[in-house]
Amino acid sequence: MPKDPRLARLHAYLKCLTGCLGHADRDTPMRDYLVGLLMPGERKSMEPMAARLSPGSVGAKHQSLHHFISESPWDANRLLDAVRSEVLPTFQRLGGIQAWVIDDTGFPKKGRDSVGVSRQYCGVLGKQDNCQVAVSISLANVHASLPGAWCLYLPEAWIKDTDRRQKARVPDEVIFRKKWEIALDEVDRLQSLGVPSAPILADAGYGVVTEFREALAQRARTYAVGIPGEVTVWTGGRLPLPPKPWSGRGRRPTAWRMPPGNRPISVAAVAQELPASAWQTVTWRQGSTKPMRSRFAALRIRAAHRQENSDLRPEEWLVIEWPKTEAAPTKYHLSNLPASASVKELVATIHMRWRIERDYQELKDEIGIDHFEGRSWRGFHHHAALCIAAYGFIAAERARLFPPETISFIPAPPGDPPKPRGSPN
Repeated sequence: MPKDPRLARLHAYLKCLTGCLGHADRDTPMRDYLVGLLMPGERKSMEPMAARLSPGSVGAKHQSLHHFISESPWDANRLLDAVRSEVLPTFQRLGGIQAWVIDDTGFPKKGRDSVGVSRQYCGVLGKQDNCQVAVSISLANVHASLPGAWCLYLPEAWIKDTDRRQKARVPDEVIFRKKWEIALDEVDRLQSLGVPSAPILADAGYGVVTEFREALAQRARTYAVGIPGEVTVWTGGRLPLPPKPWSGRGRRPTAWRMPPGNRPISVAAVAQELPASAWQTVTWRQGSTKPMRSRFAALRIRAAHRQENSDLRPEEWLVIEWPKTEAAPTKYHLSNLPASASVKELVATIHMRWRIERDYQELKDEIGIDHFEGRSWRGFHHHAALCIAAYGFIAAERARLFPPETISFIPAPPGDPPKPRGSPN
């Protein structure tokens, strides 16, 4: 047993993950891969990790890792389930799970053969470019978070391209799903596994989709999601009139009536109409150098998008952020949190979304989730699941040692590993 207590805990953590991959022969390469991801080193693709793990037999170690990641038919979701079982209990002393945060992240790539690569919006680059995009859900509180679900988004052009699908070994059952549909599928999967419920958070890319918000409400899930300023709502006295009374002849009228001057209004226009008394400054957490605070207004509204032939939607919160230093509001959110929620509670919930950005940053900068050089569907999800498993150990250590200490305790081997080959992607 290792003398360093942190190494002992890592040994115990790895032991708990063994047995979830379907065959005992996979346990050793799993341990190797996870240790390779946690070891120091700029590049976390297979060849440089093999050089760090086994300097005297790099080729054999590389072949073992490659087979485990790209060929071995183990279930990435089963590993993620085991990671959650080990890591989430350590979050309890920090508040448990307070939010499910949905988002997607991009991986810039060259070429066209890596699974899912297409010219699409890449948040890392802030523009359209060649990249892969993965949808994920982080289970979070103010102090800690862990990705609980991870799935590659396949553009429609990929779904229809039989040749590319076969080369990337995309399973036959994978069909085209929009990002918000992938997110809903993952919400359902995690909920079916008994993951503790919490408000679902997402940015405007998801919140603008009416079907997404309605699907969450149908699942009895609370949410706080971003929306763009052009989304329309009913406010105060601005409400449509009920359908025209039925005359007893023909089809019963169902469309709500919107006479002149009684129309829904954009949330951007709502913000401009609010009196000064509607705004208050709220501090939601302590940042690294100063308290995080801004100016907010919150009011009860009814979403009006595609309202013409349906019943009025339930009342919910519109939360507007408008810093005093800005000429216009910077963010808008819709939330079905209880009507009794305070502005401070609403703001604290909404701003927990930053945890997923922290997850993405550390998964890329520290663990190397964006270093995978393979091209297959299976390899992409295997690498991601193992990166999340490595990150899960770090998250558990931080939760256990809160406030956190450094966790860079796995020593680098003597000598520098060979420089990695260029990515084939």
